[in-house]
Amino acid sequence: MVDQIPALLVLAPLFGALLVALVGQRDHRVCFPIAIASLSVTLIGAIAAAQHVFANGPMNYFVGGWEKPLGIGIHLRIDALNALLLIAIATVAVLVTFFSIRRVGEKNAEKTHYFYVLFLLLCLGLFGITIAGDAFNLFVLIEVSSLTSYGLIAMGSSRRGTYAAFNYVLMGTVGASFYLLGVGYLYLTTGSLNMQDIHSILGTNPEIASSKAVTIAFIFILVGIWIKMAFFPLYGWLPNAYSYCPSSTACLLAPLMTKVSVYVMIRVMVSVFGLEWVFVSLGWSHLVVWLAVIAILSGSVLALAQREIKKMLCYLIVAEVGYMVGGAWLADEGLWGMTGALYHILADAAMTLCLFLAAGIFVKRHGAREISDLEGMFKKSPWVMAAFIVGALAMIGVPPTCGFFSKFYLIRGGIDAGHWEYVAALLISSLVNAVLFFRIIEIAFFGNKPAEGHDHSHDDHEEATEIAAPHSAPPVWSGNLPLFASAIIIVLLGVFNGQVVALIRTFLEDLPAVAAHF
Repeated sequence: MVDQIPALLVLAPLFGALLVALVGQRDHRVCFPIAIASLSVTLIGAIAAAQHVFANGPMNYFVGGWEKPLGIGIHLRIDALNALLLIAIATVAVLVTFFSIRRVGEKNAEKTHYFYVLFLLLCLGLFGITIAGDAFNLFVLIEVSSLTSYGLIAMGSSRRGTYAAFNYVLMGTVGASFYLLGVGYLYLTTGSLNMQDIHSILGTNPEIASSKAVTIAFIFILVGIWIKMAFFPLYGWLPNAYSYCPSSTACLLAPLMTKVSVYVMIRVMVSVFGLEWVFVSLGWSHLVVWLAVIAILSGSVLALAQREIKKMLCYLIVAEVGYMVGGAWLADEGLWGMTGALYHILADAAMTLCLFLAAGIFVKRHGAREISDLEGMFKKSPWVMAAFIVGALAMIGVPPTCGFFSKFYLIRGGIDAGHWEYVAALLISSLVNAVLFFRIIEIAFFGNKPAEGHDHSHDDHEEATEIAAPHSAPPVWSGNLPLFASAIIIVLLGVFNGQVVALIRTFLEDLPAVAAHF
């Protein structure tokens, strides 16, 4: 039974989506139970897979009978690199499903089953991306997640949301095209689509590895992934897409989409091309780290200029992507930068989920979309603000939250690699985060100055569609339960960071020793 877990992780949400499509249209009340049941199965499966992987080694599953080198048979692989990420995806999906109760379809109940079909298919895509073992099916699953996310963003009634979804479609198509071109070059050069087989071919054939075609393939793949993860300056689609979509959609996309894309970048670097080729033969680590520094500082500065809470959080995501890209490319001797990047994928998923859940509650219950609207929020929703503060402290990097330890490992990697500009960017970004969140805390506790009040009389009323009428308001627990759970996860992930990092290191320590060449 354990051997079937890789297939279970994608089949459970797939059959859940099919079941919602068949029966959800007749009675939208069955959509939530079906969704939570299928995602609970994936969470249990992800935990079981992680236990098996760390005890017995990687799990490989071939679908259709076509094994490498062709790779058409869909190779699913779970190892120490993605086992923890699977748990993170499943946990976020389950919590957001609870958050979505009666928020979906509140204006039009007929949309409920459409939302959950897309929601489950998006989860299928994210699980598939994480465990895909061949480059072409990775592209297919990236497109599954992208197409469903386009639909989820466009489901909002705001015109801005529709325009944001259209912009996302354009940028996503460009990113997918770059990635597919890169895979095509790899296939023409190596004759294989299987990641492990490509890695073996490049490692045993120096003339192929040093060819311009392989370098061009890597460039195309990297640019495509950078567009998908909104790496600066390719971030233009993200702020509006995540700000103007429904809160339930934002709470799923913001914590997962960019983080899974960072994982894909690391997977390509490690399992397809190899770290020795990336860091030694290619030799771009210094350039990419500098690009990451620019991304961190630019995202932080742009966040300072925002008045809307969600928009501010979106620009912080741009900075966080810079954290992870820079850490992955530090090429330090002990690979602590890579360790910090992988740990930060988990930490940032928890932090972003907590903050977006709180932002969604602020909009739903109090109509608070801008920072100035949070006046007196400590009195109105003290427990929600308390959870928000946990997420804020993690973003700043205050112990014992996970945000502190992820930055600690990233800074350690930066120091070991001699990239002091990256270390400085992390510290500056943390100071900016402190300014941003302490300003919010000050307004929520002490209130606004008269000059800072905002007149909503001329606001676009379509942006307030999240505010439900009293009779249709979702139950308080559906928002508070996932919010408090995410805040607890932030603390637990920090307290037990040593154990989590030890699991991450089990994968990195098995990589070929190339530190002497860095």
